[in-house]
Amino acid sequence: MYSCLFLVILCWVPTVGRLYLFKGTWDPYDSKYGQFSERERIQMLEMSREMFQFGYDNYMKYAFPEDELNPIDCNGRGPDYDNPENININDVLGDYVLTLVDSLDTLAIMGNSSEFQKAVGLVIEYVDFDKSNTVQVFEATIRILGSLLSAHLIIEDKTKPFGEMRPKHYNNELLHLAHDLAARLLPAFDGTATGIPYPRVNLQDGVPTNCINETCTAGAGTLSLEFGVLSRLLDDPVYESKARRVVKALWKYRSNVTGLFGNVIDIQSGEWTGIMSGLGAGLDSFYEYLLKSYILFGEEEDLKMFNETYETIKYHMRRGRFKCNDGSGNPPIYVNVNMKTGETINTWIDSLQAAWSGVQVLNGDIDEAICCHALYYSIWRKYGAIPERYNWQLKAPDIRFYPLRPEFVESTYFLYQATKNPFYFHVGRDIINSLNEHTRTECGYATVHDVFTRELEDRMESFFLSETCKYLYLLFDKDNHVNKESSRYVFSTEGHILPVDRRFRKRNAWNENSIESSPVVDVRTNRSNCDSIPTQSRYFLPMKSEYLEQMDLAVGLEAFDSKINS
Repeated sequence: MYSCLFLVILCWVPTVGRLYLFKGTWDPYDSKYGQFSERERIQMLEMSREMFQFGYDNYMKYAFPEDELNPIDCNGRGPDYDNPENININDVLGDYVLTLVDSLDTLAIMGNSSEFQKAVGLVIEYVDFDKSNTVQVFEATIRILGSLLSAHLIIEDKTKPFGEMRPKHYNNELLHLAHDLAARLLPAFDGTATGIPYPRVNLQDGVPTNCINETCTAGAGTLSLEFGVLSRLLDDPVYESKARRVVKALWKYRSNVTGLFGNVIDIQSGEWTGIMSGLGAGLDSFYEYLLKSYILFGEEEDLKMFNETYETIKYHMRRGRFKCNDGSGNPPIYVNVNMKTGETINTWIDSLQAAWSGVQVLNGDIDEAICCHALYYSIWRKYGAIPERYNWQLKAPDIRFYPLRPEFVESTYFLYQATKNPFYFHVGRDIINSLNEHTRTECGYATVHDVFTRELEDRMESFFLSETCKYLYLLFDKDNHVNKESSRYVFSTEGHILPVDRRFRKRNAWNENSIESSPVVDVRTNRSNCDSIPTQSRYFLPMKSEYLEQMDLAVGLEAFDSKINS
């Protein structure tokens, strides 16, 4: 039954406005969240489009061809050549027109064919990887390689689902650029005893002489979608083989007591130098790609690893009452634990963990996804953002900045697709209003330096356009092709769409464990997974009012009456 669990997001669940009125009792949560008019939806759709266009146009006006926009000073940002050790900048910025590349499929999804064609032409003209810049393998893969492949596949799609996106005289240039970049990343895999790659590579010279022998689990283990698609497009096994070897190595080194992974590993010895196991930074996208690799390529081994990991996570990390929407006790929460013992190791969660609800939706665990998302929504309502680290014991941030991350938006989008509940439109509107009120500047959207003071930092990372704006737009665009044909696409961890294509699901001669994959299920005739969506979340609030209020109190929100009217 697992072979089609991910298709749950396409199940259409009718939601009737004002249905809560038949409950017989007045509930302020129902009154606030029980309906969302078509006029409001269209308004939010246009606001999300305008947000993207404002950020994109200002990047092109003030920053292109540099990598990022400084939205306060209205200029561009590239690598920090004066301080090569500034990995906060140099891990991401490689002087390869990052924001434009990362935005390509967002332009296509919004149906802007003329700008997409223009942007592809500029990428072909300006992007050159033959530069002595040291970048992080993970960031270059998910932001650049993934976007190039996604845009190429959109261009090559003969059905033209987003309109005519093919530039005149296009001759696979984006695929050639993707191949060139991936080849420059390969030296990171050489010279390691485990097959786990070095975290950084110089695009001209290979692994830097001073590169450390440690990497995070997510950074090493989140390459399989992009490398796998490239291998299958080129019919060249080297890229997918490298990525799969990493996953197998990490699997081999997991704890033989708990089955958990640490967050940092020595690439030479296989020893865990970071023993924290959680769902956030350092681990998040590793779990995500186990499931998405199965969805995209149909490899049963990927699903087996994901299922075992998922159960291990729930056993060791989950705290609180047994059921999200029933019973008594503390609200459910997934905490960070010691990988060797499963004991709680600290009292914070981070902003990246907000994406876990989206993974749970893909796995058909809707009730759990609803509860995980509700915690982050309460945090958002408290601060108008998700602080980078939030201490659930102190009910306060440990790290106060918010760099416009998309993970909470992403989960909101997936939960709406699964439930069609207007509650998630309200969440999306709250996000849009907060971003416009607190982060919009003269030339773009800026990082929140402190969620208490709302002080800003002069940086708009590329994922704001490639993910945050994209997921907001898709949330409100019910007629978008991606939503109507959701079983045909997988989102990479950077939000790039990759088609679930039969040519990616055939037997691979280079993968000894590969078997002929089952065909993609057409959910228009198979809707059995809708049974996993709780009745409560279909027709009323996705989470009972008493538990929503409990979640608010758990993060220290204001008194019930005042906050519900805010």
